[in-house]
Amino acid sequence: MAVAADPAVHVLVFPWPLQGHINTFLPFSAALVDSGVHVTFLHTDHNLRRARCTAPPPPRLRFMSIPDDLPEDHPRSVGDISTLMESMWTTGSAAYRALLLSLSSSSPSSTGRGVGIGEPFPPVTCVVADGIMNFAIDIAEELGVPALAFRTASANSFSAYLAVPRLLELGETPLPADDPVHGVPGMEGFLRRRDLPRLAPAAVAGHSRTETEGEVETAVGVHPFLLTVAKGIADCGRARALVLNTAASLEGPALAHIATHMRDVFAIGPLHAMAPPAPPAGSLWREDDGCVAWLDGHADRSVVYVSLGSLTHISHAEFTEFLSGLLATGYPFLWVLRPDMVVGGATEDDEAAAALRRAAGDGGKVRVVEWAPQRDVLRHRAVGCFLTHSGWNSTMESVVEGVPMVCWPFFADQHINSRFVEAVWRVGLDMKDACDRATVRSMVTEAMESGEIRQSVQALGERVRRDVAAGGSSETEFRRLLSFITELSCTTRTMATVGIPITAVTSSGIKSEDCTASSLLL
Repeated sequence: MAVAADPAVHVLVFPWPLQGHINTFLPFSAALVDSGVHVTFLHTDHNLRRARCTAPPPPRLRFMSIPDDLPEDHPRSVGDISTLMESMWTTGSAAYRALLLSLSSSSPSSTGRGVGIGEPFPPVTCVVADGIMNFAIDIAEELGVPALAFRTASANSFSAYLAVPRLLELGETPLPADDPVHGVPGMEGFLRRRDLPRLAPAAVAGHSRTETEGEVETAVGVHPFLLTVAKGIADCGRARALVLNTAASLEGPALAHIATHMRDVFAIGPLHAMAPPAPPAGSLWREDDGCVAWLDGHADRSVVYVSLGSLTHISHAEFTEFLSGLLATGYPFLWVLRPDMVVGGATEDDEAAAALRRAAGDGGKVRVVEWAPQRDVLRHRAVGCFLTHSGWNSTMESVVEGVPMVCWPFFADQHINSRFVEAVWRVGLDMKDACDRATVRSMVTEAMESGEIRQSVQALGERVRRDVAAGGSSETEFRRLLSFITELSCTTRTMATVGIPITAVTSSGIKSEDCTASSLLL
């Protein structure tokens, strides 16, 4: 994607510090850099230390970091999400403010903690921050730097969160039940209460609540933390624009609904299929480099790929049922099993763990890894289906490669994503709220063998690939976004050039459309 941009444009991108969000922001950054933009990618100190920097970043890209004030051994997992949020909103926001003030000064910057620092960068002219962290958007605007919100989840789930006030009026709260939902525009015909976004059980258990909050939960039937998330979604409307990693062919109706609530919306995905290869310093887990070679030894569409993402936790009973069901299919499988994934772990004499060791020891039948190069795996000819948690990145990667899915969602947008996979797009099967070996066996077998599902996912993948190709909807939207960022950046530079303090830009009344005339002052 070669789109020429003003080299004086410098975007600071700031993802929520979890793997799935980083995975989306990396190809976005690569696309900006490929277009001539300078990009500062902001990690936390902890994540930058963990990230796999196998090579220097390309020109115009650097990685910097700020502290999150959590102990190094803190798990930073879904069960501790409230602790991570509190630390980012306090220590993280203060460090971010100080860094942004320094990077947006009128003199080029080449100092700070990070990777790729040395070559002077122009001042930061725009911020694209994860929509979860509205403080990053508010601080940027206070400092006179225009800011956009980037949400890494699906547009369908974003639309559902926007509908939370209406859902509460109707009493349609998330429950594992098949009651139809009428409160989300455009989804009245197929959405059920079990498909609405939910918190992970560990997040519910780990969230400290006052007695008043407990009363709210009893009164409306929804956890107060979910209400906080919904408010954060609505607050994205304060940003100059909302950026989504999706395509019109996937989520057109939801995008149309969202557009009525935001100042502007850009649908520019799937980014991994449109941008150049992602830069280093992204993976927080060490990828197993033998996966692809192992797949090479298997027949076409003969292997089940199993990955429940970077945050999902399963009980020992669920681990046993998954394993028994997978073994019962008779298909070889590649299973991404993080060390922290099974709650409580497994002892050496545990029957299920012993069965897994025996199967893996068989050589060609089973391979178990802690982390995998997922995009390489999904595009491999040997992979026949994907047993997934239905995270948005995983869903789009599977669609792009034409791989049928079996969905076992864990939390957040995953429940609504899995419903679309089965009931709307017809590209897989939805196994939510069930985890028994018979269901695992039957659904995986059907996904491996159904010609109808495979035909549907391949057709949808072709439509999405057209979206990201030259002239497609996502590629066109990325060009529009680049122009939008350039106009905002021009205004920021103009203010600095004529001597107006950067903190005065927000109140100056100058809008991005004034940029063309103002640029004559440069």
